[in-house]
Amino acid sequence: MAYSVHPSIFLLLFLLHFGCQAIPSSPHHHHHQELKSLHFSLFQHETINKTGYIIVNGVAGEGVTQTTTPFGTIFAFQDPMTTTPNASSRVAGIAEGASITSSLDGLRSISMAKITLNLKGYKGSISVLGGTHNIKPSNHPVVGGTGDFMFIQGYVRSSPVDLQGITVVYKIEFHLYWPPYAVHA
Repeated sequence: MAYSVHPSIFLLLFLLHFGCQAIPSSPHHHHHQELKSLHFSLFQHETINKTGYIIVNGVAGEGVTQTTTPFGTIFAFQDPMTTTPNASSRVAGIAEGASITSSLDGLRSISMAKITLNLKGYKGSISVLGGTHNIKPSNHPVVGGTGDFMFIQGYVRSSPVDLQGITVVYKIEFHLYWPPYAVHA
């Protein structure tokens, strides 16, 4: 019984044998530049029916409280961001965006926000997208930026500070990095 071998098998064997020998065996060295970074915190103040509104009521799960909304709830916000937990401290930014409650216990949501910042030496906005837990810290990846934050990378960490009363307060920690190609000389 004769075996027939497809011609491409020979080509594959040839490339595997001679192609692997052409790869240099010396290690590759990468010189890493230190990234320009910026780390700071602001405080987001969200007041129900003043800076944040339920747009669509959810359909199941927990009811509306300071920390929960029913599954499927769409919530929109435009919240001031201050330099301290005190709402009367200096406003250094505005967080505007929306979230959709994504868990039946009403504690987790998918959130998107544009955070416009006016800091000493920096003006522009960053955009974040990710999952939020209403009563635990949550990390949100930075997906873009404008102005002085063009090409920005990093993440923001949202942590509850005060969940009592009509206004809830979250500490927002910014961990921002500029890739080497985005740093101006």
